Amino acid sequence: MLLATNLQITSHELAIVWNDGSETYLSLEKLRRACPCATCQGEPDVLGRQENPGPRPLPPSSFELVEWEPVGGYGFQPKWRDGHASGIFTWEQLQALSSQNLA
Repeated sequence: MLLATNLQITSHELAIVWNDGSETYLSLEKLRRACPCATCQGEPDVLGRQENPGPRPLPPSSFELVEWEPVGGYGFQPKWRDGHASGIFTWEQLQALSSQNLA
């Protein structure tokens, strides 16, 4: 299983070093638009139906990553300039998003 060993924020990307020595780069806009939180992706109601809010307009500050925190040994939580900070990405999600950049 790949684990991120180092994350660095650049002006428009998140640089990721993985425990196998590989490096990937992920656009901050792509990362923000993939936010897995219930506000961004929708959440199921009591019957299990999920209402997806769909894409919504985001101001430029939404794509400025100001800091991040590790979450246990399984992922990280980005904090964005617009105040959004409820999404938690697992290392698997981060790797999948990063791999899509290579395709």
